[in-house]
Amino acid sequence: MDVVSDAVAAIRIGQPSSNRVRVGGNWCVRLPPYDGAGFHVVLEGGCWLLPDGGPPVSLGTGDVVLLPHGTGHVIADGPADAETVGRAVSFERWLAGTGPGRPPAGSRDVEMLCGKYRLDRSRTHPLMAELPEVVHLPNRVGSHAELRAAVDLLGHEVGAQRPGSCVAVPSLLDLLLVYMIRSWAAQGSGTWPNVLGDPVAADALRALHSDLAAPWTNDRLAAEAGVSRATLARRFTTLVGRPPMAYLTWWRLTFAATLLRDTRDPLAAIARRVGYSTPYAFSHAFSREFGTTPGQYRTVAAGAQ
Repeated sequence: MDVVSDAVAAIRIGQPSSNRVRVGGNWCVRLPPYDGAGFHVVLEGGCWLLPDGGPPVSLGTGDVVLLPHGTGHVIADGPADAETVGRAVSFERWLAGTGPGRPPAGSRDVEMLCGKYRLDRSRTHPLMAELPEVVHLPNRVGSHAELRAAVDLLGHEVGAQRPGSCVAVPSLLDLLLVYMIRSWAAQGSGTWPNVLGDPVAADALRALHSDLAAPWTNDRLAAEAGVSRATLARRFTTLVGRPPMAYLTWWRLTFAATLLRDTRDPLAAIARRVGYSTPYAFSHAFSREFGTTPGQYRTVAAGAQ
C-alpha cells in the first residue's frame, strides 16, 4: 500500500453513489452539508458551483470538482445572486423532476455526474484533512490524463444499465476519488503534496505503509530512504509534523481501527498485521491512543455503519 491508498481506505465506508442528470433553462439546486464527500463532473455544457462561505466556481465541459469535507453548496446555470440561491430547490426534488430526458428545445443543455462518498472521519489521515473545501480540476489539454480516462468511462457506464454496471460503476467511482486526490497532490500546493514530492520523506512513508508489521527502527528506515538517521529525523519531522516512529505508531493503530471496523479478524491476527507481538501489547497501545479497548471500538463502529 501507499499513503494515498491507505488514507482513502481508512475513511471510506459503504458504496459511493452517483446520478447522471441533464437539465436546461434556468435552474438552481441546493445540496446541504454532508458527512462525507461530494463531487460533480460536467460531461456537457457548463454551470456554476457556489459553496457555502466560499467564492463561486465556474465549471466547464470536462471539469471535475470534489468537495472532500461535504461542504454545502448550490449548483446553478449561472452565478446566482443571494435571492436566487435562497430559492434553490433541493437536489432530491430536482433529480426526481429532471429524469434522463432532454430539456426543452432551444434551452442550454448541461449534463453532469453528481455523486457522493460515505466517509468515517473519526481517524482521518492528515493528507485527507488538508484537502481544501473545494478541489476544482479544470479540463485542460494534457493534464490529469488518468482522471480524464476515468471520467470518460463513468460517462459511458452511469445510467446506461449495461451488463456488469453494478460492479463497474462503484469501482470506477472509487478510482475517480483516488485520481481526484492524486491530481490535487500533483498541483503541489500544501503540506502533503510537498511530503509526497520529497524523496526522503516519500521513500520512508512508502516503506512504512508497505510493511506495517516490520520491526522498524530509525536506523532501518534511514537505510531504506538512503540517508543518515539524523537527516531522516529532520526531514521527516519537519514535513510530516511528527517523528518517524511516532507516525508509525499512530498509523499502525489507525489502520488497526480500520481493520476492526471493516473485518471480523480476531485481535491476535490484527495485532500481528500491524506489528504487535501479542494481543495484550496491541490492546494496551490501542486503549492509550483511542481511550477504549479494541473490542469496544469494534462494537461501536459496527453499530455506526
